[in-house]
Amino acid sequence: MRQFGHWMERTIPTEPKGSSMRNLILAAAVALTAVASFAAPSQAGYYSYDYQPYCFIKKIKSYDYYGNLIIKRVRVCR
Repeated sequence: MRQFGHWMERTIPTEPKGSSMRNLILAAAVALTAVASFAAPSQAGYYSYDYQPYCFIKKIKSYDYYGNLIIKRVRVCR
């Protein structure tokens, strides 16, 4: 009976120390680049020629050193 197992054996090459960390950092950098490339065009659709932001006046109440009420009006646009 013939033995066929010897040609199917594989040897795992030994990598230099620290190579796995380098591969991890490289994979993370590639993933972040891919995420950033998809996120940038998706934000571009909000502004066009007929874009009209939604604005409102927000009232902020605060008190000064003497306890007097100060109402500050701030315009907020989204």
